[in-house]
Amino acid sequence: LFKFDQFKKLIEDFSPIADFLIIYIEEAHASDGWAFKNNVDIKIHQNLQDRLWAAHMLLAKSPQCPVVVDTMQNQSSQLYAALPERLYILQEGRILYKGKPGPWNYHPEEVRAVLEKLHS
Repeated sequence: LFKFDQFKKLIEDFSPIADFLIIYIEEAHASDGWAFKNNVDIKIHQNLQDRLWAAHMLLAKSPQCPVVVDTMQNQSSQLYAALPERLYILQEGRILYKGKPGPWNYHPEEVRAVLEKLHS
């Protein structure tokens, strides 16, 4: 996750009023695919065990919220146009906020503004 510390701060500040969840989807910049230099060494997920292993690397960063993995058919990623990463706010089954695709358009501060408005 890009701006992971900002995301963790959102959880810290808003966990009394919101539930947070990370869905680990397919690896956008796999080391054996289209990778950035100095990126984490995660290969394209060949099976669910590969995806679970990668999710455990994320868990090691203490996200302070549950982490689940997408199916190998990438259902969540496709339904939410989540690749490479994206933030959403859902309330009672409705999308209240749909962030732009990350990493450059990934803005946890926009999520903060929506949650503050909802909480006031």
